[in-house]
Amino acid sequence: MTSDDFEHQQLTVDKLQQLVDNWIKTYGVRYFNELTNMCCLTEEVGELARVIARKYGEQSSKDTDLQFKLEDELADVLWVLVCLANQTGVNLTEAFHKNLEKKTQRDSGRHINNCKLKR
Repeated sequence: MTSDDFEHQQLTVDKLQQLVDNWIKTYGVRYFNELTNMCCLTEEVGELARVIARKYGEQSSKDTDLQFKLEDELADVLWVLVCLANQTGVNLTEAFHKNLEKKTQRDSGRHINNCKLKR
């Protein structure tokens, strides 16, 4: 299964997990171990932070920063996150629904009643 298989379809989280798994098995030989992927995720988040700091923050860009694109860095973070989920047996769709339910129960009035968030 390639990205072309999903080009004109809605890409669900389940399909994304399947797409990454198939890519790894076809082109990646195998998953890096969990510790390596955690380090890769940290590295990718750092690259994302660099783009955000320069695009939305107060840091100025250097010529070498032009190679980094926000959408590419976000996709890199998502890729490694999906790899970690796949190799540890986490269904991200189920995990996200449970997490959303937890947040809704815990925080249903917290943000609405936060005077710091009112405009």
